[in-house]
Amino acid sequence: MLSNQALKIERHGVWLAGLEDQIAIRRNGKWQGLDDLPGTLSQIADDGAPVVMMAHEPDIFSEMPNRVSLTVSGHTHGGQVRLFGWSPIVPSRHGNRFAYGHVREHGRDLVVSGGIGCSIMPVRFGVVPEITVIEVSS
Repeated sequence: MLSNQALKIERHGVWLAGLEDQIAIRRNGKWQGLDDLPGTLSQIADDGAPVVMMAHEPDIFSEMPNRVSLTVSGHTHGGQVRLFGWSPIVPSRHGNRFAYGHVREHGRDLVVSGGIGCSIMPVRFGVVPEITVIEVSS
């Protein structure tokens, strides 16, 4: 588990980094995160190797620098109810923008898995439970 930590996988020449939750604890009626993006990125050498960031909530993708090639997330469960590629409720401040699947913005990639479980309501419709496999190549 990488909790605001980064390590280089020398064998593959890639950095793997992981952030703490962005909405981990509730204080004074507000959700607060334990994530430290600047601190995590400071552990990554400027060696040109690609960076894969693991972040439970996909909202951080809009703040991710170009140095991070791929961000992988979950949290949204694809909205749990999805009709024609749209979810009426998504636990994200970006709504359907980061609800599910592959997102490419500004030369960076985000993959949001639908996951296998449910959150809040025990219902899934139009979002099949999944374990996501991502094949990365140069």
